[in-house]
Amino acid sequence: MIRNNCDGFLALRAIFDITSTLLSYMEWLRISTSVEMVRVATDEIVYVRADGNYSDLMLTSGNCRKMTFQIHFFDETFQKLRRNMFVRVGRSLIVNKRYIYVINLTEQMLLFSGQQIKAEIAPVRVSREALKQLKEQLENEKGGDYE
Repeated sequence: MIRNNCDGFLALRAIFDITSTLLSYMEWLRISTSVEMVRVATDEIVYVRADGNYSDLMLTSGNCRKMTFQIHFFDETFQKLRRNMFVRVGRSLIVNKRYIYVINLTEQMLLFSGQQIKAEIAPVRVSREALKQLKEQLENEKGGDYE
């Protein structure tokens, strides 16, 4: 009987260790200006879209945040991540590969889906050439699927 209790404790300890390890891989994006700081887990970012000298940060919650940074700032920042799940799509979009659901070359649309997405994210119109390059990149990627 004591052995079963110990085994149960060890199993619980293993679950805690795995959870702690998974949580330790979560990376955060901190963006600070003179008037505010925005802190968001990178797993919550669906895409970043350029809007002139600004960028729109679309989150899994459906919230969109206008940032006073150009898209190249995000591109450079994402390159520094330990697990970079972001890919540049054309000149004005960076997407989280984890949430890409459909790449439609005919309609020139990119659709998003995933378990973490809590609100409907509108499809994004992208140039055919950018979508074609994205499709080829994802098809040729080793490991292929993301969870």
